[in-house]
Amino acid sequence: MKSIFRNTIFLVITLSVFSFAEKPPSSRAVGFFVGVGVGPRLPIGDFASNTDVGYGFNIEFSYTDNKFLPVFLYTTIGFEQYPGSQSFYRETDYSNFHTNTLPVNFGARYYFQPLAENIVLFMPILQVSGSYTYYQKLHEFKPGRGKTNFLEETSKFGFSVGAGVSMFMLEILASYNYFESNQFVGFDFRVRLPIFISL
Repeated sequence: MKSIFRNTIFLVITLSVFSFAEKPPSSRAVGFFVGVGVGPRLPIGDFASNTDVGYGFNIEFSYTDNKFLPVFLYTTIGFEQYPGSQSFYRETDYSNFHTNTLPVNFGARYYFQPLAENIVLFMPILQVSGSYTYYQKLHEFKPGRGKTNFLEETSKFGFSVGAGVSMFMLEILASYNYFESNQFVGFDFRVRLPIFISL
């Protein structure tokens, strides 16, 4: 499972680098961007029964041109961590439980007309993506309970739907993320920079 995940990450990064290196046709206005996002993750549903509020960060590669605007295509690669909740520890034999995830998203983002553009440009945004996430869960138990500690590894496919506001270089985004038994609401503050623009 680890090798599949590593190969997926390698493929995404390789394709991103090669696509950024290509020169677009001169008839198109093209932009490639890289962004970094960070923020809290709030488990909901079954995931919230044993997990506390987590955090996550990600790197985003996005692309658009004058034929796609106002739509941007994007890929994110991230890391998230969720500690076990105190109530879960009190009610079970667990002494430590936490979940690490490595999510990869492929999606599209739509930028609406600006709400304000006098001093700062504020644009509402909507986005949707398909997701693949690798999970690593640590299970540690209280001494004397007759249980063996172990590390659980799995992966899941899901989807994400988000909305927020963009100042283009800066974005604030809330998203609902669905994976079986691992649903959460994420909040991201993202900084985006252009790495290639051709007009």
